[in-house]
Amino acid sequence: MGVTSPLKGHSNSYSLNKKLFLPCSVYAPYALFALLLIALFRLNFHPFSSSVNQSPVSFSKEGNVYENPCNYSNGKWVHDRDGPLYNGTTCGTIKEGQNCILHGRPDLGYLFWRWKPRKCRLPRFDPNTFLRLLRNKHIAFVGDSMARNQLESLLCMLATVSKPNLVYTSGADNKFRKWHFDSHKIVVSVYWSPFLVRGVEKSKTGPNHNEVYVDSVDERWGADLVHIDMIVLSIGHWFLHPAVYYESGSVLCCHYCNGLNHSEIGFYGVMRKAIKTALKTIIERKEADNGDGIDVFLTTFSPSHFEGQWDKFGACPRTKPYRKGEKRVEGMDSEMRAVEVEEMETAKLNAKKFKGRLRLETLDVTKLSLLRPDGHPGPYMYPFPFANGVHDQVQNDCIHWCLPGPIDTWNQIMLQVIRRWNSQSRRGVRLIP
Repeated sequence: MGVTSPLKGHSNSYSLNKKLFLPCSVYAPYALFALLLIALFRLNFHPFSSSVNQSPVSFSKEGNVYENPCNYSNGKWVHDRDGPLYNGTTCGTIKEGQNCILHGRPDLGYLFWRWKPRKCRLPRFDPNTFLRLLRNKHIAFVGDSMARNQLESLLCMLATVSKPNLVYTSGADNKFRKWHFDSHKIVVSVYWSPFLVRGVEKSKTGPNHNEVYVDSVDERWGADLVHIDMIVLSIGHWFLHPAVYYESGSVLCCHYCNGLNHSEIGFYGVMRKAIKTALKTIIERKEADNGDGIDVFLTTFSPSHFEGQWDKFGACPRTKPYRKGEKRVEGMDSEMRAVEVEEMETAKLNAKKFKGRLRLETLDVTKLSLLRPDGHPGPYMYPFPFANGVHDQVQNDCIHWCLPGPIDTWNQIMLQVIRRWNSQSRRGVRLIP
C-alpha cells in the first residue's frame, strides 16, 4: 500500500458511553445494589472495552470463576532501557521502506519506549514461548500493508531464536508469502487483501477507483482457510480511496466517485459489511470443515500522523510519544475502531453454536498507536534522504511503522492473549460471551 490519505471522519464520533439514571427515592437497602449496577455498566460499555480489554468472564468445568484478563488498551508509554529484541541490520525480512535504522534515521530514542497498561503488566515478547504455543500450526496475516507490517515485526522477533525459511512467494511486491520455521514446524504467511472481500484495485490501465464486492470474500485467502489455524485480520486505510461498492451483483453505492451516476456514501458502513462477510465466512467454513477450529484476531485501526496534508509533503517530525492528555482517540480513528470492535462482538454472538474450537479476539491497538507519532519512517522511507542536503519537499510515510518500533507491541499483546487461551484450554475453561 502506498501512503494514503487520512480523510476526515464524521463529526459525530462514536461512543459506547451511556448514562444510567436511577430514581432519587431509592431506599437505602438498594443503594449498594444500584452502585454495583452502575459500576458493571460502565465496565462493560467503556469506550476501550473491546474483547482483548474486557474479555468474557471465564468459568472452569467445576464452575470456578477466573478474573478477567488485562485491559491492554488503557495505559501509557514509558521509557525502556532494554530497547527492542532486534534491529534493522539483524533482521532480513523488513520491507525496505520500514527499515528506519538502515536508512539512516539519526534519532534512535523512539526505540526505547514500552507500553505499560494501567492495571497490569505486559511482559516482554518471548519468541520461544510463541514458537512453543504455535508448534505445528499455520498463522496467517490477512489484509492491507498494516497486516504485512505486523507480520514482519513478528518474523523479526521470532528470528532472534529460530530462522524463518521463505518457502513461497507470489504477486507484485511479494504480496503473498509463506515462511516455515523448521524448529517448530510452524507456517507463517501473509495474504494481500486490502478489503478482506473481493476487490479490483484501481490501476493505470483501468478505472481510477477500486471496485469492492462487500458480500463476497476474497478467495485468495478464503480458499486456504482449511489449512489455517490462526488468522490475523487488519484493514482500514484502503477504504479511504475512491471506490464503487457492489452487493448481490449490483452497484450498492460509491465513495468519491466523481463523474459516475451512483449514490455517494461514506466508507464506514461498507467497511462494516466487509468485516461482517469475512468473519461470517471464517465461522461458516470452519464449522463445515469439522477440523480443529481456528483462532481469529481482528487488529483495530492504526492512525496516521501526518502534520499537514499527506499528498502535499505532510510530515511526522515528532521524536517522542504524546504525553498524557495530549491526544485522544476521536473522529475517523474512533469511528473505524468502533466498527471493528462492534463487528467482532457480533461475530462472537453468532459463533456460540460453533461446536469446535473457535476463539475470536479484538486486538485493540488504536489508542496505543495514536500516542506514537514518533514511530513512523517519515522521510526515512527512503535511504538517507538528506545525504545531499535538506530539500524543501520530501515525501514522508506517516502511516506504516519503523521496524523495530511501536508495532512490536501489537505482537506482545497478541502473545499474551494466546497464552491466556492456552491456559484456559488446559484448565478446561468455558468462555461465556
